[in-house]
Amino acid sequence: MATKEKYQELADNIVGLMGGESNISFFTHCITRLRFNVKDKGLVDVKGVEKLAGVVGTQWSGDQFQVIIGQAVGEAYDLIVSQAGIGNKENESDSANEPKKKFGIATLFDAITGCIVPLLPLLVGAGLVKVICILMRFSGLVSTQDPTYLVLSFVGDAGFYFLPIFVGWSAAKKFKTSIPIGMLLGAMLLAPSFVEAVKAGTPLSFLGLPIQMVSYSSQILPTIIAVYLLSFVERFVSKHTPDCLKFALTALIPLLVMVPVTLCAVGPIGLMLGNYLGDFMSFISSTFGFLAFGIFAALFPFLVMTGMHTTLVPILFNVIATTGYVVFPSVAFTVPNLCQGAAAAAVAVRTKNKELRHVAASTAITAVVAGVTEPAMYGVNLKYRKPMIGVCIGAFVGGCIGGLWGVKLYTLVGTSGLFAIAGYIGPELSNLIGAVVAIVVGSIVSFVSTLFLYKDDDSAVKDEIAAAESEVA
Repeated sequence: MATKEKYQELADNIVGLMGGESNISFFTHCITRLRFNVKDKGLVDVKGVEKLAGVVGTQWSGDQFQVIIGQAVGEAYDLIVSQAGIGNKENESDSANEPKKKFGIATLFDAITGCIVPLLPLLVGAGLVKVICILMRFSGLVSTQDPTYLVLSFVGDAGFYFLPIFVGWSAAKKFKTSIPIGMLLGAMLLAPSFVEAVKAGTPLSFLGLPIQMVSYSSQILPTIIAVYLLSFVERFVSKHTPDCLKFALTALIPLLVMVPVTLCAVGPIGLMLGNYLGDFMSFISSTFGFLAFGIFAALFPFLVMTGMHTTLVPILFNVIATTGYVVFPSVAFTVPNLCQGAAAAAVAVRTKNKELRHVAASTAITAVVAGVTEPAMYGVNLKYRKPMIGVCIGAFVGGCIGGLWGVKLYTLVGTSGLFAIAGYIGPELSNLIGAVVAIVVGSIVSFVSTLFLYKDDDSAVKDEIAAAESEVA
């Protein structure tokens, strides 16, 4: 079935089921999900959305309604934009008409996720380029001085080194403020003169206020906080500036305000916050030992369900930029994704239902190769319950092995499938071996556990068959 035909019903009906265009305040997508921020959750017809062709499942995350599609989500998104005409929802500034939301943990997660999700294509692309470089260097077939290697190396590094600039773009979109100024706040943290001053230890100040001389390359949190504050400053200036001067002053004044705020306060605070979160993760690892890895790995699928796993990305980037590697959760960040694929593969082997076998096999491949687990999780494992138990068992075992081995994660490669193994390549070969052992053993345990746990005659499967027969009748 062609993509347009497959998602035509979705494009025709999704806006109405979301409570109408007026109820949608923000619309975007990530690797596998359509993400709708809505004003009134009560207007969303959840069951109606789940019945649409091409929808794997749905998930609420605060006031954001997530529709799980799979890897073809970009094509579904484009069709919805062209059919429903809501493509400008990412940039609309209708905040004045939206009810004010109380600050809470869900709001914080939504803000961080909204800044990270648009960058996923960058992280995946740059990450896979770095994987190619790692494999070229590790195999010894190509010299690190080879021109092709050098080009690929700086391309992959650029995607992560200039993260503050890219975050300035995504954060400005999320907080509905000036995108160019948001990017400039990120860019000034990487300005060559500032970087050279930091390396040389040359003190700088702004109007007598001392600037902390620290490196912001590959950092995410400082720019997110700075752009969030920029959104308030810009709205205040725009509201109190005469129309004849608005164009110039709404660009100049917010920038002049945010320069000292960012360099003297927000930047260092963002770095400090990232360091504290990294220290907290180290505390968990040292206190609970290998069990912390196993427990985290077993719970990781549920973090993916809520979208909270994305909020870990800034922390991991900060720790890697500071220490060069991550100890916790390291391999526990990868094992659960392979376990999802292994459990789905076990269902494909065990079931006698041809349709389910096809779905389970295809989603297993997607989870293992690409690290995209939602189709396997929502379409098979969570749907039939027992396979999800197998996922958690295998993830726990694999996580514990990684913790006992002391596996370190040296780089985020933008994907959590098989390619993510390259992120564990470091100075010692034993680290890579430990990661592979943890992943393989965890996957095998999930596969075997699911073979024993899953049965076609379980109530969940019977209900599925009965529902299908009822619709045909």
